[in-house]
Amino acid sequence: MKYIKKFINVNNISTIFIFSIIFIFILSNFSFAAYPKLINTLNVAFEKIKSWMVSLATPAAAVAVASGIFMKKFSFGDDERMRIGKKLIRTALVSYALILVLDLVLSTIQNLLAG
Repeated sequence: MKYIKKFINVNNISTIFIFSIIFIFILSNFSFAAYPKLINTLNVAFEKIKSWMVSLATPAAAVAVASGIFMKKFSFGDDERMRIGKKLIRTALVSYALILVLDLVLSTIQNLLAG
């Protein structure tokens, strides 16, 4: 009991406090308000994904719509081919719209991560 009372001394408490301050402020790492490496990697990945999707989806949708139009035009009265052509055109336009919406979602996520 006497040892504990000796240890809880003002000098010991002040010494522990000073060493704590030294360890916390002097020996700590500084970040200087930079973006973390993971956030930078995610931003670059989102930019690459966005540009890749839009650059690949635009010609693919154009080819699908054109082939649907040609299929509908050269069906020569066959109802099945006309229905397939309409379905191909509709599916291509919906898919392209979905990719454009995903582009907006990715840019929103990127803005949330950056801000």
